Amino acid sequence: MGNIYWLASYPKSGNTWMRILLTNYLRNADEPADINTLDGGPIASARQIFDDNVGVEASDLTQDEIERYRPAVYEMISAQATEPLFLKVHDAYTYTPDGIPLISQAATAGVLYLIRNPLDVAVSFAHHSASTVERMVAKMGNPDFAFVDNPHRLHNQLRQRLLTWSGHVTSWVDEPGLRVHVVRYEDMQADPIATFGGVVRFCGLDDDPTRIAKAVDFSRFERVQAQEQAEGFGEKMPLADSFFRSGQVGSWRAGMDDELAAALCAAHTGVMGRFGY
Repeated sequence: MGNIYWLASYPKSGNTWMRILLTNYLRNADEPADINTLDGGPIASARQIFDDNVGVEASDLTQDEIERYRPAVYEMISAQATEPLFLKVHDAYTYTPDGIPLISQAATAGVLYLIRNPLDVAVSFAHHSASTVERMVAKMGNPDFAFVDNPHRLHNQLRQRLLTWSGHVTSWVDEPGLRVHVVRYEDMQADPIATFGGVVRFCGLDDDPTRIAKAVDFSRFERVQAQEQAEGFGEKMPLADSFFRSGQVGSWRAGMDDELAAALCAAHTGVMGRFGY
């Protein structure tokens, strides 16, 4: 078993909130953690992680060649870690051109899979990307959808294949051999102490109710939103008004018409029903 706990999610599903919760829990400080200095390092697809560990710059390789190296990169990071490492990842659980899992199971201690109602995801993702909800719904139904998939531009992240929203979910939660704990965004909102307590126990951390409650209090949306307004947030997309915009369950009702909502539900009805949506 490796040392990495993957914070895996389709974008805008609560991944950053979970990182803030874990940072506040692990530091156990007397004041909330700075959202711009969260624990765990950059996202798993960060180009810098690749360049620092491979010895060949990603800019000199094709996207398929990069993916052949990525499993070994995570194994190296896992081997160097002296304590559990929590890494954000938006990639679906896919395989390299050689048939090897992109996210190495040998590097993996466990997976926290964060899931959110795709109706809310579509609206939040559209705001985050300065796009339209209609375009985002179409992307969520596209099995070829990927971040950073233009091989002719140099980005600070590597290609991330997301598949469809349903495909992303099942790629992680149904992958044999992975130890997965599913965390619903809605449960984090409704009962954050119990939900985060389950995360703490899954990760083998100290099940201290006082420490858990403090981490939850320090990670409240209002606190995080105030930090962004005062100091900015480095992970905000350049064209987005803010990263921590609403955070509300059911906000899709004010941002999506009934016809578009029905189309999204029809495309993802199986997985939505499986997880209570």
